[in-house]
Amino acid sequence: MAPIYARITGTGSALPERVLTNADLEQFVDTSDEWIQSRTGIRQRHVAVEGQTTGDFAFLAAQRALEAAGVKASELDLIVLGTTTPDIIFPSTACLVQHRLGANGCAAFDVNAACSGFVYALGIADKFIRSGQSKKVLVIGAETLTRMVDWSERETCVLFGDGAGAVVLEASSEPGIYATCLHADGGYKELLWNPVGVSVGFRDEPNHGVRINMSGREVFKVAVKTLDALVEETLKAAGMEASQLDWLIPHQANLRIIEATAKRLNMPMEQVIVTVDKHANTSAGSVPLALDYAVRSGKVQRGQNLLLEAFGGGFTWASALLRY
Repeated sequence: MAPIYARITGTGSALPERVLTNADLEQFVDTSDEWIQSRTGIRQRHVAVEGQTTGDFAFLAAQRALEAAGVKASELDLIVLGTTTPDIIFPSTACLVQHRLGANGCAAFDVNAACSGFVYALGIADKFIRSGQSKKVLVIGAETLTRMVDWSERETCVLFGDGAGAVVLEASSEPGIYATCLHADGGYKELLWNPVGVSVGFRDEPNHGVRINMSGREVFKVAVKTLDALVEETLKAAGMEASQLDWLIPHQANLRIIEATAKRLNMPMEQVIVTVDKHANTSAGSVPLALDYAVRSGKVQRGQNLLLEAFGGGFTWASALLRY
């Protein structure tokens, strides 16, 4: 029996119209464009305005991905949405988006793996298709991270932005996703976390204490080391060599981390998709936003091999090696 692959047939993305540049931040944060760029590579970020939600951007990205794939929402068997910033506690944002799309009836759920959320969701969708349970799946990564940014914390507030990306996966006899690798280690919780929630309670502080806490240097060290090992694991799982890769599409958190991963693969930066300068860190939205940019700009072409990878709070880390 011929193997079943999950193949990307369409991509889409959506960003808030409001753009916040480093120069804009200088007006109310003790920082500078030079400081931000030299440490992160970020020049600007998109920020949701009042009334805009994670689901709004997820819906728009999903519409564009479905249109690109030539798939109707009613044909979907499954929707998996990676996010840490759902619209409401329940129903899941995937369910809310499903209804707006008119895909009522198929399975739909959210995945919370922080910045690795989209790649986790992609891994799950791949298994549903390979098992034969699903034939057409919508995978989304969407965030409104700026809703939990403390704008007085200069080391973290400059890092994050909002947005969403999506892909349509379809069952195919042609190669698509070769391998996915998903990992987590909750022992690193306090290096990157949001300390409040429904069960532990909220705080009598601005925004109820909802804020991103990050130990930047420690996160950087672990991320570089972990992604180094992840690259080797993914290539082995796919039975491929680094030289067979056409593109690296990494999580867009920090240009230094991206450059370190490219160096490990002996890939020139010309083969690395970089959008961190335009979008900043959009968590689960990061990888699919970069992928859609790469496809629509004409950089990524059909038949090319792509390595997607991400690292986020948990810690979580994940990868997918696929033929586009």
